[in-house]
Amino acid sequence: MDLTETRIASERIYEGRILNLRRDRVRLPDGHEASREVVEHPGAVAIIALDNDKNIYLVRQYRYPIERVTLEIPAGKLDSGEEPLTCAQRELAEEVGLAAAEWKPLLTFYSTPGFSNEIMHLFLATGLRSHREKADDDEFLEIVRVPLAEAAAMALRGAIQDAKSIVGIMAATRILQV
Repeated sequence: MDLTETRIASERIYEGRILNLRRDRVRLPDGHEASREVVEHPGAVAIIALDNDKNIYLVRQYRYPIERVTLEIPAGKLDSGEEPLTCAQRELAEEVGLAAAEWKPLLTFYSTPGFSNEIMHLFLATGLRSHREKADDDEFLEIVRVPLAEAAAMALRGAIQDAKSIVGIMAATRILQV
């Protein structure tokens, strides 16, 4: 069965600094038409920064859309034309003040394919050392170091609710057999 929906028309509703929004008219597999709203996003990276004692670095920050403080793995948006690894290295230095000797791609996944094309590149960073870069002016965060096994337990009991962080922590736990 062909499940493909074909775009018939597209209208740009909003163009912003982080994302764009469009409304498409599509032809469904059965020939009928429907409307789809799509959040366009340039993509992002997320990092499991693992030290020699199997601790990971998380950031605590306020997230305005959900009006609460979250605990997340370091992450950030790709700049135009930027390679995911370059972005991951930059974000780790800006958010946590670290550089890594070794980088391993873990997963690539879509964060919310029901309404967004955001693709997330997840990396494991090891061989950590101090390396501070200037953080974004509008970013206020607190660095938290947690054993990977404890971070997995936190995710399972709902203390970590950010999807990319849950995916990253669980993937790292499985791959590293922690």
